[in-house]
Amino acid sequence: MKTYEKPIAAMIIEPIQAEGGDNHASPYYFKSIRKIAKENDITFIVDEVQTGMGATGKFWAHEHWNLETPPDIVTFAKKMQACGFYHNHEYRSQQPFRNFNTWMGDPIRALQLDETIKYIKDNHLVENTRITGEYLLKGLRTIEGEHQIIQNSRTLGTFAAFDLPNAQLRDKLIQIVKNNGVLIYMCGEKSIRLRPMLVFQPKHCHILLDILDKSVSELEKSM
Repeated sequence: MKTYEKPIAAMIIEPIQAEGGDNHASPYYFKSIRKIAKENDITFIVDEVQTGMGATGKFWAHEHWNLETPPDIVTFAKKMQACGFYHNHEYRSQQPFRNFNTWMGDPIRALQLDETIKYIKDNHLVENTRITGEYLLKGLRTIEGEHQIIQNSRTLGTFAAFDLPNAQLRDKLIQIVKNNGVLIYMCGEKSIRLRPMLVFQPKHCHILLDILDKSVSELEKSM
């Protein structure tokens, strides 16, 4: 039977697989798949909807990879105050109005984003997430060492998560932490994720870690 190769138009990559459980990969992994995409003429798209705008300690999470050639297309939303994408020169449309929709964007959102980025730069908030993320990871691993029920603490900036042995214990801990005054949320099969704002600092992190430590102790006593 004769077979035909099916060309791949594009690959879409999340820097951190967020909804799936905050799954991380190494810069080497991303460099390797970027190289494969380049060699095979595959459009390399990075989905920065959740990771963009400073949460990982870089403005864009893909900056951590030190790619030899940048992504072909980067998508953004959420913290950016508007949804959109940017791309390299090769993907510029050759005809007018090929990238077109009914509203053609919202100038108010663009002005709002401009002021937001200015505030982030003036107050060094990307650097703040890097510093606070280091403090947060250290604190999570301290709790992990004292309570074996907490596992696999991981952060990139303040984009953070940890695991529990199963979904049932995870869900119980979320409720206990909520009762103690902090909102956290689940992701994946058994993970809890933390998504603090860019202004979250070590002094706030200290409060979070104290409440988390207390809540884990309460969970263990109820088992």
